[in-house]
Amino acid sequence: MKSFRALDLSVEFYNLSEQSDIKGHLRDQLMRAASSISLNLSEGNAKRTVPEKKRYYQMAYASTQECKTILRLAKVDGTRINQVLDHLGASVFKLLKSDIRGLQISE
Repeated sequence: MKSFRALDLSVEFYNLSEQSDIKGHLRDQLMRAASSISLNLSEGNAKRTVPEKKRYYQMAYASTQECKTILRLAKVDGTRINQVLDHLGASVFKLLKSDIRGLQISE
């Protein structure tokens, strides 16, 4: 059984987001966007066609960018959460650029 690295990173990022000191509306938005990454990766992985998979992976990538902006607005720099998010964004970007025909990763 293969691991889905991007999904594992997205769950780690979500857990770090839960532990963050960000308050108010930015925290609410961060939690929604962080959960969206994991959910879209998981749903995309379950799709049969390449265009369907890539559509969900694109939504996950867009949510990583949203999270980067939230962290920037909240002045969260140089922490583990930023490192994980950067790695996650790169992993999702690779998914978008890869040949994912027939790719099905079990959890």
